[in-house]
Amino acid sequence: MPSEPIPAASGPWRRHALIAALVLGAIAVSLGLRLAVGDRPLHGPLTWPALPLWLALIAGLPLLAELLVRLRAGQLGADVLAGLSIVVAYALGELLAGALVVLMLAGGQALESWAVRRASFALEALARRLPAMAHRCRETGTEDVPLAAVAVGDRLEVHPHEACPVDGTVLEGHSTMNEAYLTGEPFLLPKVPGSAVLSGALNGEGVLTIRADRRAADSRYAQIMQVMRDAEQHRPRLRRLGDRIGAIYTPLAILVAAAAGLASQDPVRFLSVLVVATPCPLIIAIPVAIIGAISLAARRGIIIRDPAALERIATCRVAVFDKTGTLTYGEPQLTEIDTAPGQSREAVLGALASLERYSRHPLAEAVLAAARAGGIPLQETREIHEAPGEGLEGRVDGRRVTVTGRRQWLARVPEAPLPPEQGGLECVVGIDGAYAATCRFRDEPRREGPAFIAHLGPRHGFRRVLLVSGDRESEVRYLAEQVGIDEVRAGQSPETKLALVRELAAHDGVLFMGDGINDAPALAAATVGVAFGQGSAVTSEAASVVILDSALQRADEVLHIGDRLRRIALQSAVGGMALSLVAVGVAALGYLPPVAGALVQELIDVAAVANALRVAWVSRDLADEVAPKPAFDQG
Repeated sequence: MPSEPIPAASGPWRRHALIAALVLGAIAVSLGLRLAVGDRPLHGPLTWPALPLWLALIAGLPLLAELLVRLRAGQLGADVLAGLSIVVAYALGELLAGALVVLMLAGGQALESWAVRRASFALEALARRLPAMAHRCRETGTEDVPLAAVAVGDRLEVHPHEACPVDGTVLEGHSTMNEAYLTGEPFLLPKVPGSAVLSGALNGEGVLTIRADRRAADSRYAQIMQVMRDAEQHRPRLRRLGDRIGAIYTPLAILVAAAAGLASQDPVRFLSVLVVATPCPLIIAIPVAIIGAISLAARRGIIIRDPAALERIATCRVAVFDKTGTLTYGEPQLTEIDTAPGQSREAVLGALASLERYSRHPLAEAVLAAARAGGIPLQETREIHEAPGEGLEGRVDGRRVTVTGRRQWLARVPEAPLPPEQGGLECVVGIDGAYAATCRFRDEPRREGPAFIAHLGPRHGFRRVLLVSGDRESEVRYLAEQVGIDEVRAGQSPETKLALVRELAAHDGVLFMGDGINDAPALAAATVGVAFGQGSAVTSEAASVVILDSALQRADEVLHIGDRLRRIALQSAVGGMALSLVAVGVAALGYLPPVAGALVQELIDVAAVANALRVAWVSRDLADEVAPKPAFDQG
């Protein structure tokens, strides 16, 4: 197997929160000592009230080290100004002002770290899906061996509901397998002796004996893991909203502070301007807005795994959709019954459903659902026989009914007048040895799909919308026509999906929405990846956003929450910094000493944070009127 997955980083939010708590405690102790003993010396120039403030600096040294690393990497963000204020304050003996800035910086970073504390576990989830052991067949029975010990040619058993351990060929048994993680097709596929099976495919109810055709390290699932690892390691690094604003604001504030200090020949004036200019609306208000957006999304059944995605989603101009389970329901439905002359649709469906109720074929439920929807009663059925690979036969109300595939029917009746082959799955129905009908099945598009796709450009500014699927081209184009998408990519593997997303992301922000394991690499590489539904832990871990219920309205709400976050965060940041600039002018004239400036900055922070909290205060529907409201809603 490939090397071990990348370990998830432990969230630094606890460390930042601990620093903030220690500094707050140090400030409180210092003020208490000042009231109790005044500025009584402890040793030389060091006083009792100053001691806790020096301890606050020591507690904040890890933050300064982090800032230095970012500064050396050329990242001039808003927090660099706070770090400079701390150093200058302690150098000039303004210990309380410096400790207050340490508190603001630690508190802001704790909020930010808390919002992003969950690292990606996509590779771990991918690895967990495959069994660690395989059931190898011996003359004396089966033995469990590590997956790495399986050799080409080994006979293995795959038990019900297990994932297939390696690529192979069925030797004995009959079952179905779900290969949608790779192919994108929603159908369960029958497996009989001679059928190929893929590693990672989920077995159905039967026990299969297979021959290993590849080692686990060479199987298809291992290849997808390698693609996933590559996507994880090469995620695009995008600048955050606060960083972009801070890159402009920070040098400007330093120039103003330097000018004030030089003009007054007073280094404390320089410090006063720095302290007041410290961009706490960026350091604190934006994380608060992000946390509010996460809460707002959670009340609507949307899990935000990467909070930065909410900032980036408004910049996406290309939307890429997977087909199965995303724009479709992910379940086959009987869509057409093409009857032979003299046969009625109701009669054929009644006979077919009466027979299929005894079948375990993946399409049987679709037939029964169509009969229930049409109010067609089931008839007495006897002498049922289902030969592997040959179809189903039985006597329904005295007539011999056969259900099989096109190829099998033509092998029996070469001159049978079958209609032309079309996309999707189909079965041929014979009654008393004569051709009766061809039934076709498709994975139907979601009812809200056309309206949702149509509004993406006018409402959300998307310039391109693509449908990308591992399914056959006829199926993909059928869906594209139904929902109104012009750009289609069919027959896509996980590797080609990943390459396409990277190519698109090189020019524009890309929103990718999918629901299968074959989508995980592309979800990880996209500017924003949205996992639709709860079908795969791997997909959910790879995505930036997970929509728990299967409704496109939730995807629209993600777009609106991103817009709302960006708008209110900008209001809080820009508005708070505008107030800071007014205070900078007052400090530059010498009317705000460092400690008073720090307190004024705290008042500005309160105003900015109060505005940022509005992100979570929504009492109305966020989504546009593109679909009926989903059932899940706590907001």
